[in-house]
Amino acid sequence: MTDSVLNVVLGLVATAISASLGWLAQNVRRRRRLGRVREFFGMPGGSECLLVVNRHTASNSSKSVSRNDVFALMELSALVKECGAQAELVTHDEVRQGLGHKAEFCLGGPASNDRTAAHLTSWLPGVTFAEDPVRHHEMSLAVGSESYGYQSPSRTTGGRVYALLARIQTGHGGRPAFLIAGQTATSNHAAVRYLVANHRKLARTHGTDGTFALVLRLVNSTAYGPDLVELVADVTHEALATPVAPATPTAVPAQAPAPSP
Repeated sequence: MTDSVLNVVLGLVATAISASLGWLAQNVRRRRRLGRVREFFGMPGGSECLLVVNRHTASNSSKSVSRNDVFALMELSALVKECGAQAELVTHDEVRQGLGHKAEFCLGGPASNDRTAAHLTSWLPGVTFAEDPVRHHEMSLAVGSESYGYQSPSRTTGGRVYALLARIQTGHGGRPAFLIAGQTATSNHAAVRYLVANHRKLARTHGTDGTFALVLRLVNSTAYGPDLVELVADVTHEALATPVAPATPTAVPAQAPAPSP
């Protein structure tokens, strides 16, 4: 074998080894990245999770679902598939199980999702949604002493539309439940997109086994839909705190009049 042929063979072998090592390194990084995603969402490969579907608040049918909520469910389904898990689609009034057995994604605020209402009462007592007395399908969001009122969006003003994104971790190795509770179906969709796009940052900030609650705001949803959303506040501490009931005034006993001299 001549020196030129030997050099060619050695070059091909070196190229093959370099390509194999590069492929192996990429595969290891991909597996580690996928493992972190699965750990954060509580969906190891082959596991099951719940997608809890809300109802359309403006519809007379209890089985009606808003189009934007359907889009949000489709993106959650893609996330579940990426983790190698199996999704069970169930309506909000049909779930009869506790937390921790399966990872759970609960879509919609308490007015459209009974499961969300139960989670808020049990695990995030500092969060309340109040119904507008005139427009019953519109809800204001309050966390602790801070209120996030709904303002109908328009192309000129942009309005104010908020969503609560929360992760409930019950501990003891249980699977988490994610609450996506927006003031509108578009804000539900936007919160899902925020969760999918920022889960690595959320895992670094809150850990893979921690509870958190965030308030998000849509930026001119009339013009941009669910694409532009910003973080307004981390309200974890306030959401976990039990509201303090106003003190009952103590009656002061009447004093007898002083005796006349």
